[in-house]
Amino acid sequence: MEEKNYIIRRERPEDCREVENLIRESFWNVYRPGCSEHYVIHVLREDPAFVKELDFVMEKSGRLIGQNMFMQTVIEADDGRVIPVLTMGPICIAPDLKRKGFGKILLDWSLEQATAMGFGAVLFEGNIGFYGKSGFAYARNFGIRYHDLPQGADDSFFLCKELKPGYLGGVTGVYQTPKGYYVDDKDVEQFDQLFPSKEKLKLPGQLF
Repeated sequence: MEEKNYIIRRERPEDCREVENLIRESFWNVYRPGCSEHYVIHVLREDPAFVKELDFVMEKSGRLIGQNMFMQTVIEADDGRVIPVLTMGPICIAPDLKRKGFGKILLDWSLEQATAMGFGAVLFEGNIGFYGKSGFAYARNFGIRYHDLPQGADDSFFLCKELKPGYLGGVTGVYQTPKGYYVDDKDVEQFDQLFPSKEKLKLPGQLF
């Protein structure tokens, strides 16, 4: 990137709909026909686990081009302890600016802020090819299992990064996705009516 022509700041109330539209544009037809991520963040903002201090947007030349946010959750350890951790996302960059370095800049900056607030680790679902460049590894390497995933099933999507070195030392257990991420398709459809019409397509590589 030739020059720092961007800023990263906290999301403001007046940004909400623009952020939701950005997320919708970024995720549309990627993992499923249409998407639900724009509704997910709409719901999560009111969730008690939402970390308002870690709700960020990225601007370039006055245009909102990216966002990231975090939620508090836990690992239910095998020894009975409950270990506080973060999960992350949705995180996105405007489609026309992907693969230009903005995503990693936003990710790394966000993780620095989470570290500064004293959080110990981040676990979430993502692609190791991208997130590994920012220090994420397979959660299995830390002895952490994804809830409801059958033994022996592919868990390569489940990633972890310690923000405090050794935070998960001696911990094995099950990660719990915050319930706010689970939304009803009917609610998604109703919310999506508030946005410009877009065609839903079934494409190769979609997960759902």
